[in-house]
Amino acid sequence: MEEQELQNNAETTEKTAEMNINADENAAGTSNLNEPVAEESVVAKLEAELAEQKDKYLRLMAEFDNFRRRTAKERLELIQTAGKDVIVSLLDVLDDCDRAEKQLQGTEDIAIQKEGVMLVFNKLRNNLQQKGVKVMETVNQDFDVEKHEAITEIPAPTEELKGKVIDEVTKGYFLNDKIIRFAKVVVGK
Repeated sequence: MEEQELQNNAETTEKTAEMNINADENAAGTSNLNEPVAEESVVAKLEAELAEQKDKYLRLMAEFDNFRRRTAKERLELIQTAGKDVIVSLLDVLDDCDRAEKQLQGTEDIAIQKEGVMLVFNKLRNNLQQKGVKVMETVNQDFDVEKHEAITEIPAPTEELKGKVIDEVTKGYFLNDKIIRFAKVVVGK
């Protein structure tokens, strides 16, 4: 019987060694408390990993800070030059206005003056259309609070014009199908 106990104890020790379990039941982990060298190497390894992660973190933060500064600078430049394209196209119209003013002072023929002014107006409208500006159609349309701003209401001349736009005080405009100015209108009631 004693022989069998010794054999069982030997098997238990082998199994414990295979499972890498501490002999001390109060100790946590898989290494024995009597191995301080292994513990120091784990600590050194963890410290190295921590230093590496700190380095990665600092580099990432610096990279993000550079990205933030760069995009802020680009955004500022974009805002400052956003209208440049439109302004440059309107300078041609301004030059035509200056020429028309000289013509108005130099001639008394109303037909020629009218023709010159109409050319300038048409050029301005064409330039704005090329930039995506469209005039809002309002007269005889149903009043829509999303597009129109009612200045006043007047009695409708006919029954069909009730709730519709009768007159337009100020035109409304779209820029690429987005309202940039509401039409100021007179509505029939």
